Amino acid sequence: MTRLRESLVAAITAGVIGLAGTSAQADDTSPWVDDLHSSVRLIAGGHYSEATGLLAGIEIKLKPGWHTYWRYPGDSGVPPHFSFPDSDNVAAVKVLYPAPHAMTDETGTTIGYTDDVVFPVLVTPRQKDKPVTLHLHVDYAVCEKMCVPVEAKTQLTLPGGSSATDAVIAAAEARVPKQVSAAQAGLKVHRANDAPKPLVAIDLAVPQGEPVQIFVEGPTPEWALPIPKPAPGAPPGRQYFSFELDGLPPGVNPKEPFELTLTILRGKQQPIEAKTRLD
Repeated sequence: MTRLRESLVAAITAGVIGLAGTSAQADDTSPWVDDLHSSVRLIAGGHYSEATGLLAGIEIKLKPGWHTYWRYPGDSGVPPHFSFPDSDNVAAVKVLYPAPHAMTDETGTTIGYTDDVVFPVLVTPRQKDKPVTLHLHVDYAVCEKMCVPVEAKTQLTLPGGSSATDAVIAAAEARVPKQVSAAQAGLKVHRANDAPKPLVAIDLAVPQGEPVQIFVEGPTPEWALPIPKPAPGAPPGRQYFSFELDGLPPGVNPKEPFELTLTILRGKQQPIEAKTRLD
């Protein structure tokens, strides 16, 4: 599988970086930070845990024809990087990724988002009875025929209660894959041959005809596995997929056992994520 990430990084390095900052807002949203092809802002939510946590969201709005990337970008691309330096009264922050979709062009297939995407954010305050202010620093790439990098900074003081953007964050949360076991997903994975780059077969409990998209990640971000393709021969109530075990980091033996993470999109159902061991 041809990897284009190095050439993409070289291309976007020459791009124009849009950088902006805003002052903290005691509001439900920060102002938009705009560049030529996208905009980003923070939005506030309520509690994800009454005992400890607050909800927020990072919203990226893309101009028509442009896209950005998931945590694993596919054949080419750069995943977004979120950090929260100097945030006030924050013990921990976790950014969640809604299910992406595949986009194919002459360079291959990439994985990401178009139009508008909201990344839910789980915030753990240091002291739950005091205000929380998030200081966001985000680096991401936006692409059409070519890619350019974007760097943006913004901040928002979370109200700590209900918000006008609660429904927006809830809709984004519904698109975050639910973590399940391989058994709960009806998932079986095995090597189908003993080639230098073995074919990996995926057996999934999904009725034939139901639309399914699967993305596969390796144990670390350095893995760049192909997107599984449908395979024939599945019995009723099952679907088969397969991919060649390519895109492994240097020095990794493709015939050794390791853990895979599969993200499974099933029509209008909530996406799921399952880890399984490839022996």
